Amino acid sequence: MSDQHSHTGQTWRLEHDSLGDVRVPADRYWGAQTERARHRFQIGNDPIPLELIHAIACLKRMAAQTNYQLGVLDEQRCQWIREAAREVEAGTLDGEFPLSCWQSGSGTQTNMNVNEVIANRACELAGQARGSREVVHPNDHVNRSQSTNDVFPCAIHLAAERQQRQALLPAVHQLVEALERKAAAWDGVVKIGRTHLQDAVPLTVGQEVGGWAAQLRSAGERLEQGLLELRAIPLGGTAVGTGIGAPKGYPQAVCEQLSSCEGVQWRSDGNRFALMGSHDALVQQMARLRLLAGALHKIVNDIRLLACGPRAGLGELQLPANEPGSSIMPGKVNPTQCEAVAMATTQVMGMDQAVAIGGSAGHLQMNVYKPLLGLNLLRGGQMLIDSCRSLEEHLVRGMDLDHSKVGHFRDQSLMLVTALAPVIGYDMAAKIALHAHSEGLSLREAALVLNAIEAEAFDEAVNPGWMAKPHD
Repeated sequence: MSDQHSHTGQTWRLEHDSLGDVRVPADRYWGAQTERARHRFQIGNDPIPLELIHAIACLKRMAAQTNYQLGVLDEQRCQWIREAAREVEAGTLDGEFPLSCWQSGSGTQTNMNVNEVIANRACELAGQARGSREVVHPNDHVNRSQSTNDVFPCAIHLAAERQQRQALLPAVHQLVEALERKAAAWDGVVKIGRTHLQDAVPLTVGQEVGGWAAQLRSAGERLEQGLLELRAIPLGGTAVGTGIGAPKGYPQAVCEQLSSCEGVQWRSDGNRFALMGSHDALVQQMARLRLLAGALHKIVNDIRLLACGPRAGLGELQLPANEPGSSIMPGKVNPTQCEAVAMATTQVMGMDQAVAIGGSAGHLQMNVYKPLLGLNLLRGGQMLIDSCRSLEEHLVRGMDLDHSKVGHFRDQSLMLVTALAPVIGYDMAAKIALHAHSEGLSLREAALVLNAIEAEAFDEAVNPGWMAKPHD
């Protein structure tokens, strides 16, 4: 295999695949199939996520060890492949994976990209030139006992499970704890509630913020439950689910290694025809990401509504002044964290729709939307990680109350009249509220003008603190 020079000074080597010879940049570890794909799939600007590349490399490393244990790969090749795969997992070869997500629906080009990089690096470790394929072959050795059709979805499961377990769930929990600290600090501050964006009965600020925390905690628990389903993988199904080309015991052995390495239990005991013909676990987990996105979207919209003003709006919440809000209005500060997260969560909810369509569109024994599923799961997960971290650090941590605004709205609310309904009846209580509003009176003044109740009885019944916690 000789190097060649072009008129631009680029050095090339000649590699080949089943379709013939291909010129590959001499300084790259990828091979012929990657080079073909690099030119054939120039669509968009969405590279395959590196987390997915690292997960594929992990499976390659464990496949090599299992193949050696089962007698279908010799010890020396096993060692070279494992060492090269470990380098890919560690990210030291991240620049060797240039392919777009928009490729074959199976992810074949990316699987072969990983196979070629590992094979060529393994050849170097063996003292051979890149592209020699004699000592370590990308198909015969690195891809032994595997097919793209089972490896690629398994890698999506692994990458998504890792991301959510190691980063997303901790970020959610950290945000929940920050909200719970605020809820505890504000538990005794009584405010007016609002339904339909209209005044309602009182509650405490702690109850309101605690509701946000509980919603997020519940979303996190649903995500965590979904990880159990992600850990059931179609490994060993090879091309269509039958396992042709893989030795007996292969999937169980790889899952044992994976479980030991990851510290959680991975399983290959599901129906591989179902797991490869459809990817319902991935679709369902994306729906759980959508639910978390929806919760965050609701919460940041609540926060920016309660903070609107500061003088011409509600202004109950005071948000950190992270940066100037306007290029023309001096002194303006906007709820930018809320807006950024609202946009990010909207994007995640859109990604869920794409995953739902992709998950429903498999053909016979294989779903052909795998790269799309992986891209959106991992990108959506990262956006939610970043959103939770940003909210905790730049919004919730410095969020405060305007106690005078809270007290003003509470004490002026007509809906405190609700406490009078059991005492004087619904109709008379409604009459008091309407009269107070039309005449610009307080509820107490209107009640006394209408001779609906004695002043002492009114003061005893209309107690915002009791109304917020009637059963304490």
